[in-house]
Amino acid sequence: MMAVDVGGTFTDVVAVKNGRIYTAKVSTNVQAVEQSVIEGAAELGAGDSPVFNHASTHGLNAIITRSIPKIGFLTTAGHRDILDIGRTWRPLSAMTDPSWRRTFGDAARPLVPRYLRRGIVERLKADGSVFTALDEAQARAQLQVLKRCQVEGIAICLLHAYTNGVHEVRLRELVREELGDVPCSVSSEISPLAKEYARASTTLVDVFMKIIYDAYSHRLEHGLRNIGFTGQLNFADCTANLIPAQDAMEAPFRVVFAGPAAGTVGSAHFGATIDEPNLLCADVGGTSCDISLVTNGVPFVNTTFELEHDLLVNALSNDISSIGAGGGSLVSITPSGDIKVGPESAGASPGPACYGRGGTQPTMTDICLLAGILDPDGFAGGKMKLDVKLSRKAFENLDTRLPFESRVRYAYDIGLNNIAEGIFNIAIKHGIDPRDYSLMAFGAAGPLVLPALADLVHVKSVIVPPHPGLFSALGLLSADQAYATSQSAYQVLTPSSVGVIARTYAAMEAKLRQRLGEHQEVEIVRAFDGQLVGQTWETPFVAVPSGEITEATIQTMIANFHAAYAARNGNRFEAIPVQGVTYRLRAVVKTPKVSYPALADRGATPLRPVGTTVLRFVSDAEELAQIYRRDDLCAGDQIRGPAIVREALSTTYITQNQVGRVGRYGEIVIQRITEGKA
Repeated sequence: MMAVDVGGTFTDVVAVKNGRIYTAKVSTNVQAVEQSVIEGAAELGAGDSPVFNHASTHGLNAIITRSIPKIGFLTTAGHRDILDIGRTWRPLSAMTDPSWRRTFGDAARPLVPRYLRRGIVERLKADGSVFTALDEAQARAQLQVLKRCQVEGIAICLLHAYTNGVHEVRLRELVREELGDVPCSVSSEISPLAKEYARASTTLVDVFMKIIYDAYSHRLEHGLRNIGFTGQLNFADCTANLIPAQDAMEAPFRVVFAGPAAGTVGSAHFGATIDEPNLLCADVGGTSCDISLVTNGVPFVNTTFELEHDLLVNALSNDISSIGAGGGSLVSITPSGDIKVGPESAGASPGPACYGRGGTQPTMTDICLLAGILDPDGFAGGKMKLDVKLSRKAFENLDTRLPFESRVRYAYDIGLNNIAEGIFNIAIKHGIDPRDYSLMAFGAAGPLVLPALADLVHVKSVIVPPHPGLFSALGLLSADQAYATSQSAYQVLTPSSVGVIARTYAAMEAKLRQRLGEHQEVEIVRAFDGQLVGQTWETPFVAVPSGEITEATIQTMIANFHAAYAARNGNRFEAIPVQGVTYRLRAVVKTPKVSYPALADRGATPLRPVGTTVLRFVSDAEELAQIYRRDDLCAGDQIRGPAIVREALSTTYITQNQVGRVGRYGEIVIQRITEGKA
């Protein structure tokens, strides 16, 4: 088995062969991302792998940076400005800012400029019946405008099309006749869900992903075949479940945020292995820190997510909060003279100052190098040499009167507090007590910085899993294949609704069975999103019994809704009728998963450090830290801080007053030393 996680700075590749885990890390080629994937796969040998699982933020980065193709948007006449209006929600930080504008609005950087958004004369009622017939002549005229504008794709989202896609389907036929074989997405197939704006933005994203990923997936598959790979190429979706590449490209909006989700699934899988069901997961890479939650062994999943504020995608996704705090976070001086860390990043090019690639601003990586935590000769498995002099020069060039030592120390503390604030915000959002959770520290920079903030967020412990620098890629070998579909249909749950709900689930299951093909042994799970009559927002993922839909099924759905509502909101309103909004079906195909080999116990030979280093700038005084090699650790070993554990693709820093205990599967569990205990 082989998997790859393509990040903004590095591309991580892992392979499992004969029960052993092999890893490779290469710099991401932002101009030709697939080349980094192929390079890493070739290094590990992809020829004998039956599957190659892929996750990337390639499409996400294209949207954020607006490196996107020109497309057209067709909607019901009079509604073309829905993309500019959005949900009219402001972020908290902009509530009193009259100059604030949406990042994708017409006054900023629109995904589709207004002249490419065309209104079509037609109208459906909310029940799907035709109110105004589709004016095909007018539609053809609008398509000719888009043809002259040389659009590369078309997104179609008409009012109430989720109940009846007849006009959208006909419009797609007209697109083929007038514009030829350009990528075209229709909302009634891509996202047949209520709420017009979210359906529209999802359809837009799908067209972008079709154009971006179509060429990319072909180049990737061709490159893998050239190095001898003959197995199944899978793409991960936003919950890190796996989809065969050809199926993923039919609705590629589902893979836009796959990379961060893989780490959450990997954490849940490894947590089950070591009996740690409650985890705060933090993936600290070069550009960002992605924070997520696993409770009782299950990642927290949302029905929608945002690529930017108010830019919605209707796709199941692990709930992940990303903050601009990573190894490449830039240290700068504000106009008022304060030190600032992030959210801007040095990225892979030019990278931190110590890389020697032209970067002049200091970063968190430069701080850890100056502090003595990082090994300048052993970075990235020895593939890169870090220059301490360049790190020092970058800090000396900062426009501040602070002494050099204070610049580095303050920047280090601010960087840690930025991450701690993000973790604490996740805990508050979900109403959890961090003392009941362990912090899973992964990503190349996770073990480097997260143990130092354990006391700031009050977690039970910090766990550094095996291969933390490539743990998200390992997460792709911890997931199942999954196929999901959903359909909105507003129905008050009463005995008379049995027929409509039964037909809805039957149609969805037929669609899934068609996609599943040869897979016969599958687990099919039903759920629905419901609300109390009169409410606007739904309670998602309410369980629906399997088997025939009957009046008894409806009563169970109502009881399940009230239980889920009470668990989520703390109240029950059983006197108010329940309305079903969206019906969901998920088919899971179990796949082989990575297993972690157990470490041997230590014999009579004690664990010995391989050296020492003087730590500066990370505490009030210099400290002498022991250095250990992770390959030398055995189950049951204890490492008292300050100490540094080095491995090929990551470094773990155990602070003063902490102890790291090595678990059965190689995990390092770091806890504060309590009085009288080592």
